[in-house]
Amino acid sequence: MPYTPNLTGIERVLSRIYEIQRMTQPEIPQQDPMKSRFTDALDQATRRNNNLARGPRISGKTSYSEMQDVIDKCAYKYNIDKELIQAMIQVESGWQTDAVSNKGAQGLMQLMPKTAAMLGVDDPFDPVQNIEGGVRYISDLTDKYRGDIEKALAAYNAGPTRVDSGNIPDVSRRYVRNIMALYHKIRQES
Repeated sequence: MPYTPNLTGIERVLSRIYEIQRMTQPEIPQQDPMKSRFTDALDQATRRNNNLARGPRISGKTSYSEMQDVIDKCAYKYNIDKELIQAMIQVESGWQTDAVSNKGAQGLMQLMPKTAAMLGVDDPFDPVQNIEGGVRYISDLTDKYRGDIEKALAAYNAGPTRVDSGNIPDVSRRYVRNIMALYHKIRQES
């Protein structure tokens, strides 16, 4: 007897993909606007409430002065120098909230999607979530490497596996040098 796949699961997935596209891309025509589901309205209301709780969404270029409160709170919460956070953001994204690297890192502190998910960052382009996640991650790495900021920065850039194996790429070594130079410069100026 030939195998016939059960398409009901695939149809549900495709249906959900269409719903998500419809909610996030209003230019896609809706099949029947009168058949909006209650769960769609609930999802939209939840998203609106979450966005209001996070504060205003900044799109494009921002600055230290705009993000100072967030950086100060995260610096205190995770015991990381605010000047280091500033240097990291400057080197990582140049203060572009919507930055995406050629490897897929996103937002101000250039979080990879899997790292962002691991850190509970739902929207890596939300500067508050991104900074919180990035500072938490560098703090965890600093703890892992017993306060060695340079090793923590190398792991932030290349991944802890490469640092643990001693296989730190040259690009990561330059990254660490650039951040450390900027970090010291910012500290001297403050």
